[in-house]
Amino acid sequence: VQLVESGGGLVQPGGSLRLSCAAIGFTFSGYGMSWFRQAPGKEPELVAGITSDGGRIKYADSVQGRFFISRDNAKNTLYLQMNSLNPEDTAVYYCARGWSRGGYWGQGTQVTVSS
Repeated sequence: VQLVESGGGLVQPGGSLRLSCAAIGFTFSGYGMSWFRQAPGKEPELVAGITSDGGRIKYADSVQGRFFISRDNAKNTLYLQMNSLNPEDTAVYYCARGWSRGGYWGQGTQVTVSS
């Protein structure tokens, strides 16, 4: 199992980024997927989760209305569209198989929101 995130970077407050996660080595369409993030000195936080068919989605209150999770099962890829970013969104973002901390995670991609 491999999860490879991309798309992070430095963005100004109010800006947008789109993260991608390529899933390798398992039947992507058979699993719910999620995005976690971890800021320095803080516990990991579930940002968003999506069921295997995309029929159910959940967001953390802190990102509701600004972040949008999606998936393309034909491309084995998970996405996170992040809009109206603010400095509190600065963290390493991880793609995960399943919705719990105990599943497979990628290596993470850094998102820094700063002027």
